[in-house]
Amino acid sequence: MNPTTERKTARVNLHDDESIRTVTARLRIAERVVVLTGAGISTDSGIPDFRGPNGLWTKNPQAEKAAHLQRYLESAEVRRFAWQHRLHSAAWSAEPNAGHRALVEIERRGRLHRLVTQNIDELHQRAGHASENVLEVHGTMHWSICWTCRDRRPMPETLERVRASEDDPDCLVCRSRGETGILKSDTISFGQALVPEVIEAATRAAEQADVLLAVGTSLQVYPVANMVPRARAAGASIFIVNGEPTKMDHYADVVLLGSISDILPRLVGD
Repeated sequence: MNPTTERKTARVNLHDDESIRTVTARLRIAERVVVLTGAGISTDSGIPDFRGPNGLWTKNPQAEKAAHLQRYLESAEVRRFAWQHRLHSAAWSAEPNAGHRALVEIERRGRLHRLVTQNIDELHQRAGHASENVLEVHGTMHWSICWTCRDRRPMPETLERVRASEDDPDCLVCRSRGETGILKSDTISFGQALVPEVIEAATRAAEQADVLLAVGTSLQVYPVANMVPRARAAGASIFIVNGEPTKMDHYADVVLLGSISDILPRLVGD
């Protein structure tokens, strides 16, 4: 496909069978499907998004403060709030939904080239994706890390210390050296540099794709949102599945609006 060719975007809903068939047929013959996912794919698993009407930050501005690195490092009060929030996160009891499982089917068929996710919940891996096929551009909430010495431990270990009354647990390795090390989840906070190797791998995957499927993401967070125009420039078909329109819908061949956990199984169904 000529990347300069003008495309007519179809903004449709779950009941547009013709558009569903178009995407399904393309996914069946694609050799390198690259999937980009955001918070919207996990909302049906009970994990709220961030800025939506029922979003985590919409309902609790304090939670957004805790997501800023400098505030987190400078304020014990912010860290205490963050640890309680982590302790009671809905993600610990969440299970992969039908949308997650539908993406696994693309991998099972040998069509998945890479799955790039902005999510930190590891529900893609739990749904059945091979870990080596998943790029977590914003890290993972399942590990804690010391900001000073980089000691990394499973998050359940650190949360046990919170349950045992350490409201702002410090790094045990640093403590053994007579130093103080601040612990945080091994996720990317505002003001924190992304991992260059991960971003480079995501960009490279987009440029190698013959189909880019963007799911549950507002496509407003950069640099990962650049995957869409890069994939289109390389000639890939662009399909967007989301609950509401995005600012990159004009790049897409088809935009499917509606429930992600309803739409994705139809796209990969028999």
